[in-house]
Amino acid sequence: MELKIERIQLAEELNLIYGMSHFIKTVEDIYEAIVNTVPGAKFGIAFNEASGPRLVRKDGTDEELIKLAAENQMRLGAGHTFLIVMRDMFPINIIPALRDVREIVNIFCATSNPVQVILAETEQGRGVLGVIDGSGPYGIETPKDATWRTDFLKKIGYKR
Repeated sequence: MELKIERIQLAEELNLIYGMSHFIKTVEDIYEAIVNTVPGAKFGIAFNEASGPRLVRKDGTDEELIKLAAENQMRLGAGHTFLIVMRDMFPINIIPALRDVREIVNIFCATSNPVQVILAETEQGRGVLGVIDGSGPYGIETPKDATWRTDFLKKIGYKR
């Protein structure tokens, strides 16, 4: 077994959800969950099959994001994983709907931070051991930091 680290390569303004699923219908069901939850959503989905033709299945509403998701998934190469890349929306808006998608068995991360995927590679293929989402903390929140956080949540519409 060999350990590998691969970065999910995205522009800074994009958000992503990276997870594991188990069935070819994953792309269709994730697509439906997103468009039924966020009208006008801009996203791309890519899903790596783990058997049969072993293709990177893809769909979405934005060709650039579909291509980006598919290219990342091809490079990551872990079977039965999916990557959703989104613009002008947040993962928090669709995670509840994704939890109802029967094929999804795990969500590794949902973020706009840089992500590294820790992979194990064997003669059979690649599997995800975990992810590194962003960087570690510099310190502990102060009252001033808490005020900034609350003001930011108000600014983006998640708090009154």
